[in-house]
Amino acid sequence: MTRLESFVVRGLPVSVENSRPDIATADVLARLDESLALIEQYQPWRLRHLRRDLNEIRVVRFPCRGAWLPVEGACVTELTFLNRRDISAAPVASSIIHEGMHARVDRMGVNRYARDRAREERLCRRAELEFGQSLPAELGRPVVERALESLTLADLEVAPAIDWNEALRRQNEIDRQAGA
Repeated sequence: MTRLESFVVRGLPVSVENSRPDIATADVLARLDESLALIEQYQPWRLRHLRRDLNEIRVVRFPCRGAWLPVEGACVTELTFLNRRDISAAPVASSIIHEGMHARVDRMGVNRYARDRAREERLCRRAELEFGQSLPAELGRPVVERALESLTLADLEVAPAIDWNEALRRQNEIDRQAGA
């Protein structure tokens, strides 16, 4: 049975729903702390914005690396993404900044149903780019490359419609293969 645990990491409420017995909650919390530390060191105003704009960071198994849940005021940071050690903490931090920008747009009162999704995605990607450029070159390189690549996409590619049923099916298949 999966249980929800609550923590505070760098002044942000964090809830962890760890559904994977092969992943240690302490490990994902350490990676989250490392990621938030990068934000705090290189763009401290962004961490202040996150503290104001988010009700919580929710670490949970999810069909993509991050998401903004406006009704809950939660930034999702995906459990297995946080657990990866083949990447640095910079892409994790970048993903949190991206979702934090969605939160910021919401908190500014922009109508969620009437806004231009592609324009908002580009705003989030530009925040990622600025963050990546603020990091030491080697650390920031993957963040900068991903952001620059996404900024060249057409509207329908930068903000695609997602088949959540298919995404969930793929996630469940990965979990089955991992023995979870």
